[in-house]
Amino acid sequence: MKKYTYMDLFAGAGGMSLGFDNAGFKNLLAVEFNKGFAETYKKNFPRHNLIVDDIKNVTEQQIYDIIKNEKVDVIIGGPPCQGFSIAGNIGRNFIDDDRNRLFKEFVRFVKIIKPRVFVLENVAAMERHDKGKTIKEIVSSFKEIGYDIKYKVLNAVNFGVPQERRRIFIVGTLGENNFEYPQEINKIVTVKDAIDDLPKLENGETSEIPNHTAMKHSAQMLEKMSYVSDGGNRNDIPENLRPKSGDSRKYIRYDSKKPSFCVTGDMRKIFHYSQNRALTCRELARLQTFPDSFVFLGNTGKVQQQIGNAVPVLLASKIALQVKEVLDNE
Repeated sequence: MKKYTYMDLFAGAGGMSLGFDNAGFKNLLAVEFNKGFAETYKKNFPRHNLIVDDIKNVTEQQIYDIIKNEKVDVIIGGPPCQGFSIAGNIGRNFIDDDRNRLFKEFVRFVKIIKPRVFVLENVAAMERHDKGKTIKEIVSSFKEIGYDIKYKVLNAVNFGVPQERRRIFIVGTLGENNFEYPQEINKIVTVKDAIDDLPKLENGETSEIPNHTAMKHSAQMLEKMSYVSDGGNRNDIPENLRPKSGDSRKYIRYDSKKPSFCVTGDMRKIFHYSQNRALTCRELARLQTFPDSFVFLGNTGKVQQQIGNAVPVLLASKIALQVKEVLDNE
């Protein structure tokens, strides 16, 4: 059976790549600028062709030198877009804002390669940014190069991922767009369902499971958090010890009966529902549906960033299977 091919731009640690690999696709090329993320990618995908460079330096010739005569069926990726906070307020268009040059690079690749399908993942805010003007600009920039576009904000929790995570998925096809987003499922997977079987760890303790090492918290932090109950927050901490300011999403415990909050690059002050510590990188990776065999390289802070930036593997593979249907029916 023919394997469809894909290219992953802004590959990160490889959540999208793994999802597409799991759905039976073959990787032809991946691009990642961050050297630390790239080390993790290389470790887990030793057979993928990875370019570690700023995408703007990657030339058409370089691409064809690597992929040779193979046809790229799909381009995937999540270009980091920095221009959401103020771009719309200072008279600049999204596309013209220099901070969104990475988005333009995604368009450049699609224009050169002309894949049958592309999938672009980004923050949910993209849909409503600048009163909807931004998404219209994005759609028209792809229409100009021959693509029919669909977009939708998906919450990963509705697809078997143990986490509330809303992201936009923009899917373009050459010709009429028959892509259908994956079906939502009715079963909610909780934090406890996802991580409870991992070995229990004390403060600073390590284990034989890769990336399953507990952070070393200060005595003050441990005392504060010892008052917070399963699913509780800083209000459980006695007033004389309670932090007065700071992010309300800190000094809380996961609720064992619910999915996780959105996993980001810094989860140090959100504690395990029953153990007095933050989640390990392995536990966070489980919330992003990475298998335990996927090993992250780097220090804890860097690894948390790699995990927090990833597309949940399970959702990526469900999207990939829907892309496969489009390709099968052409």
